[in-house]
Amino acid sequence: MLPVVRALLTYVVSIFRSREALQLENIALRQQLAVYQRAVHRPHLGPTDRLFWVWLSRVWSGWQDALAFAQPRTVMAWQRRRFRDHWARLSCGRKLGRPAIAQEIRDLIRTMWQANPTWGAPRIVGELRKLGIEVAKSTVETYRVRPRTPSSPTWKAFLKTHMQDMVSLDFFIVPTVTHKVLFVLLILAHERRRIVHFNVTAHPTAQWTAQQVTDAFPWDEAPRYLLRDRDRIYGASFLQRVQHMGMEEVLIAPRSPWQNPYVERLIGSIRRECLDHVIVLNERHLMRVLQTYLAYYHRWRTHLALKMDSPERRPVQPPGHGQVIAVPEVGGLHHHYERQVA
Repeated sequence: MLPVVRALLTYVVSIFRSREALQLENIALRQQLAVYQRAVHRPHLGPTDRLFWVWLSRVWSGWQDALAFAQPRTVMAWQRRRFRDHWARLSCGRKLGRPAIAQEIRDLIRTMWQANPTWGAPRIVGELRKLGIEVAKSTVETYRVRPRTPSSPTWKAFLKTHMQDMVSLDFFIVPTVTHKVLFVLLILAHERRRIVHFNVTAHPTAQWTAQQVTDAFPWDEAPRYLLRDRDRIYGASFLQRVQHMGMEEVLIAPRSPWQNPYVERLIGSIRRECLDHVIVLNERHLMRVLQTYLAYYHRWRTHLALKMDSPERRPVQPPGHGQVIAVPEVGGLHHHYERQVA
């Protein structure tokens, strides 16, 4: 802005000077301009400089003869750009992009990341949704980006068609502090990711496994399909019990655990979110730990497949219900969040 003001003041002073003095000063200025053009390949012009030449082109017909450091068409392009930018500002008055996230919500997202290191972005989105806070998964990932793991392939058509009539079961092992191996049996209902039954034993047999299926479905509650692998533990006693209960077995291919994805995913969640952080002492201790985790799993843990709901449906608490508080679960390893009136 200062060079333009200096040029205008020089013009006012030149009105009162003689013609000879103006011509000599013009020669001196042109010589300095020629030196400047040799030294600087392309001079830097700011918005004020462009505005000055646009204005001068409107009030002086001979402005093109005095222009030495730019082409006349460049000045005309400046004017067209000013015209375009002016109407762009008028037509785009509102702020573009997503609305800004409140600082309180950003702090809450960071707190959830820090308090629950085993969670992913979808879990935090689900917890926030239960608190009446709608944010995108990408927004949550902005504050701590976690690498995405590719999902396992699934029997999509079959599983979706028979979701309500199917359960799956599987074993997984847990070592104890005394180097013993315990076996955990899980029976999972696919529809709401609900764990129908679980138990722990150090010596699994076909008779014991058959009894667990009977305990899981004591009356006329047996599902139509039972999905399992080809482990030898499912012997003649187990097969006979399942047939008498009216269930049809669906066997996965040999060495293909990805064909039993829901219960395998559950086992992985139990390991990552609970057992990897606990030293198991004995069978009773493992039962107590699993009971605590599965109570949290059913009531509070959100699932992407359940549209960010838990197996036991959680109500949405709008912001008007009070402040957000964190309630520790599984001995403080996890938390659930709810609103409470102060």
